Amino acid sequence: MACNRVLLWPVLSENPTSFTITVTSEAGENDETVQATLKFTYGEKYPDETPLYELFSQENLEDNDVTDILNLLAQQAEENMGMVMIFTLVSAVQEKLNEIVDQIKTRREEEKKQKEKEAEEAEKLCFHGTPVTIENFLSWKTKFDAELLEIKRKKMKEDEQAGKNKLSGKQLFETDHNLDTSDIQFLEEVGNSVEVDESLFQEMDDLELDDEEDDPDYNPVVLDSD
Repeated sequence: MACNRVLLWPVLSENPTSFTITVTSEAGENDETVQATLKFTYGEKYPDETPLYELFSQENLEDNDVTDILNLLAQQAEENMGMVMIFTLVSAVQEKLNEIVDQIKTRREEEKKQKEKEAEEAEKLCFHGTPVTIENFLSWKTKFDAELLEIKRKKMKEDEQAGKNKLSGKQLFETDHNLDTSDIQFLEEVGNSVEVDESLFQEMDDLELDDEEDDPDYNPVVLDSD
């Protein structure tokens, strides 16, 4: 992991003495960092009184993180009253920023586990479905019957409308005068387009037909005229 960084900016003023210090955390799992710039102002009685301090600027900190840092500064300043304390205050903030980076990692891991758990539960529901109770079955049955009834109504309406629009044979001829000549036109078109190969047929004289009288099994039946 990267080393902690503490940057001391030039003194903002000398009377009273005021300056800023920028503190950056160690790099997190994905090299993310959090940063806080602290502004300190010495009072006339420092270090017998706490210096004025504020969070001048910050990067990647949540509102609750800012509140925690300010509370930490107040606690450390009170505990170190009467001693030179800037280094102690900055060191405490440095440790806090490192904790925040670790918390970000932990929070991401928890969020990942939660998503995996939700996905697993959703997959289980796909296989097992929702347990059937009397209440949800009756609710489903009511909805199903209503949908089925609506489908039947639409089908009856469509059939009724189709029956009204259907024309009888007489009505078709009355509305379309081409129908009475369509068969004739069809026959004329087919007749003109069909060609007959006469070579496929033979003259009756060329056919060898057995004389029935020469057939030994031939036994004509004589009908009684009476």
